[in-house]
Amino acid sequence: MLELIWKGALIGAGATLVMDLWAVVLTAVFKQPKANWAPVGRWFYHLKKGQIFHHSIADAEPYGHELALGWISHYAVGIAYGIMLALMVGPAWFAAPTLFPAWIWGIVTVAAGWFLLQPGLGIGWAASKTPNPNKVRALNLAAHTVFGLGLWLTALVVG
Repeated sequence: MLELIWKGALIGAGATLVMDLWAVVLTAVFKQPKANWAPVGRWFYHLKKGQIFHHSIADAEPYGHELALGWISHYAVGIAYGIMLALMVGPAWFAAPTLFPAWIWGIVTVAAGWFLLQPGLGIGWAASKTPNPNKVRALNLAAHTVFGLGLWLTALVVG
């Protein structure tokens, strides 16, 4: 069981790294704004006070290390997702990893962003309060597809 958890943590971290590399490509090639994890760090900071949903995270009390906390939280969530996948698929999957379960799990994980994080930041369910929600949703789905691909690729290495 412990080995499965370790492998899950590794594939979660690897998949998050792959997703971050995808974000770099989007910035370099398609001129998408760089990922800013500071608002996520501020949101996580306010969770300890029991505040989940904000009208606007920008109006919430700042936290001095919110960018660092945002990055740490981003990787912690990715690692947690990797562990969850590992526990769902079991050790047999690691012996011969296939893309389909990792990809499906990557798509499923977008729900936490759409229905918890984004409303928590004050940008609405599935980014409904943003200027172009469908673009945000498409980018979210693409990022989580890449995350799923990263889970699988990292599992091939970790085996």
